[in-house]
Amino acid sequence: MIVLFFTLLLAAIAVGLSFLALRRGKATLSKGFADARGQFMHLLPRLTIGILGSGFIAHLMPKETVLAWFGPNSGITGTALATLAGTLTPGGPVVGYALGAAALKAGADFAQVIAYVTAWSLLTFNRMLTWELPSMPGKLIVLRAIVSLPLPFVAAWVAQVLR
Repeated sequence: MIVLFFTLLLAAIAVGLSFLALRRGKATLSKGFADARGQFMHLLPRLTIGILGSGFIAHLMPKETVLAWFGPNSGITGTALATLAGTLTPGGPVVGYALGAAALKAGADFAQVIAYVTAWSLLTFNRMLTWELPSMPGKLIVLRAIVSLPLPFVAAWVAQVLR
């Protein structure tokens, strides 16, 4: 139900932005649709591959391994492995969240999945190399990574406390 609400909210925002663009002129509306179409065509192949891949991963993850490495009894080692996996996972939300959901289905503990998603959100090497390094000083990126490193562990601990 909440997903439907936010989907409708995003649709309403898009419609509102379309009307604002139209008020500025038909050319602005046309350019907005052209930009949206270009972004859609750029993302469509990636989304398709990510969705297909995540669907297969959910069924190919060995449940015994997931339980042993990321299950409720995996402790700090499971959190560390989940953090490492998050830093090594390339791709956008279709990949990161799909892997987290697949791990949950295979028996991973909430805390380890939270550590994984937090690390993937903050510490992905791929994003650092592809996006951050070309636009920011290396020293800043290293400092940001060091400051962010404890956060997956803190998030996993808070998840354990709140359960």
